Amino acid sequence: MSEKEKSRVSPWLIVGVVVLILLLILWLTIADVFGDTDVAAFINP
Repeated sequence: MSEKEKSRVSPWLIVGVVVLILLLILWLTIADVFGDTDVAAFINP
């Protein structure tokens, strides 16, 4: 294999990572809006 083939990343891998990051941000945003985060529970016991 040449070096160009070794360094190539699958487009599906990039799409999957981007989707997971967006879902994480959405999940944390919804949890923050509803006040359902563990961080809030630790700050205000």
